[in-house]
Parts: sequence; C-alpha cells; structure tokens
Amino acid sequence: MDRLKDKVAVVTGSTSGIGIGIARLFASEGAKVVICGRREEKGQAVVESITKEGGEAFYHFMDITVPESVEKLFADTAEKYGKIDVLVNNAANVGLKDGRVDELTLEMWDHVLQSDLRGTFYTTKCVLPYMQKNETGGSIVNIGSMASCGGDLGSTAYACAKAGVDMLTQSTATQYGKQNIRCNCVRPGLIVTPQNEANVPQALKDIFLSNIMVNRYGCPEDIGNMCVYLASDESSYVSGQIINVDGGLNSHVSTVAQFRQLNSRTW
Repeated sequence: MDRLKDKVAVVTGSTSGIGIGIARLFASEGAKVVICGRREEKGQAVVESITKEGGEAFYHFMDITVPESVEKLFADTAEKYGKIDVLVNNAANVGLKDGRVDELTLEMWDHVLQSDLRGTFYTTKCVLPYMQKNETGGSIVNIGSMASCGGDLGSTAYACAKAGVDMLTQSTATQYGKQNIRCNCVRPGLIVTPQNEANVPQALKDIFLSNIMVNRYGCPEDIGNMCVYLASDESSYVSGQIINVDGGLNSHVSTVAQFRQLNSRTW
C-alpha cells in the first residue's frame, strides 16, 4: 500500500486517540510521519509501533499554544526530510465541556479559542512557505467537529472554535489553491478510542447510537482513512470541503431517533 509513498506528513496531536490512528495509517501507506505533541513518552511509543511494522516516523515535541514550538516543528522537519507535503491539524487541548454563554469567563473562552482555532491557524500559516516550495504543492487536512454543525446546550466556545476551523479551511483552500495547496476539513462524529472508551458514559453512547445511521460507533481508523484519501494524490480535485465522517449522524432531521422508537416513519 503506497498511496502516500515519498510524502512527508506532520500529524499534530498524534500521541493519542484519533491522531494515533491517522499517523499509523499514513505510515502504512508509505509516508514519513512526524509524531508531535507534548507527551514525549507516548509519542515515542507511537513511533516504536510504527517502526516495528516497517514504517518510518520520528517524534518532535510541540505545544500548539506556543508559537516558537510550532515554528521549530516545521523547521526541524524540513531540515530532516527536505520538504513537507502534508499537514494534519489534529491537535486541540480543550474538550467538549466548556459551558453555556452565561457560564463562560473570558479566560475560559480565550483558552479554548487559543488551542482549538488559533493553534490551527498558526500551524497552517507556518507550513505554507514549505508547501509553496514544493512543485506539487501540498495538502492540509483540518480535524473539525460535529459541534460546529448546530447549536447545542453547552460546549459554546468549543463549537465556535471548530466553526472557525471550517471557515479557515475554505479560506485557505481559496487563497492557495492556485499554488497546488489543497485544504479540507474532516468532522468526526462520536469516535471511541482506547484512551476515551472508559470515560464515555453508556447513556451518551446510547444517545449517539440511536441517531447514527450505521450500527456502530466510530474509531480512529475511520478518520484516518478519510485523511489518507485527502492527503493522497487521489483527491487532487478535492479542496475546500467540509466532510462529515459521523456514521450519518448529521444527514437526517433531528426527530429520526424518536420516531424510530415509535416504529413510525413520520408524524
């Protein structure tokens, strides 16, 4: 499997969860993968798992909230490999539960926006000069969230940050497409990972499963498979797209689960 052969890919936040799934699939498709995040021990473990399977990877420390850390990541990657072909913006320091509008402080709001939107902006800004040097350009894949699809009872700052990622995706694609730099966004649904499975309440799983149009939750490889496609030359005519990988969660009207319980098609 050589869909990413000879490509150099940076996957931010690849020391856990979805990031690991993306990085491992990239390596299995022939990419040289840069594992980065703040947890060196976990990052080195990912590198070891990839190299044991015959892939190529190395770990680089990165804190998405520290500009100098982001700059050094790309400079060192380019020095080591001579180029950067793919960036997956997966890193985000803040989870879903941040609160309602009246509950959020400015400090909480700024903290979420800094990691989940500003961080994605700055990694994109920093990688562009390297991709502009490539004859073949590059591919940027942003990891968004279904939280940006509509209003919710909480998670206000997170949802707004991820909605910003959607628009950043389209702006980047529009501004740099003629330089052969593509940018797309993948919005995961409920993804159950080895790291979060024990912390996902059964009630939450039941709610999601009743609304998902397939008979299972998502796994990191589901997101990784889409990222492989978007990073590869197979998607050379795909840019500026916001792609839901959510088992059909956002493909239907909001009352489907309730009517299904009533064994009814409609009111």
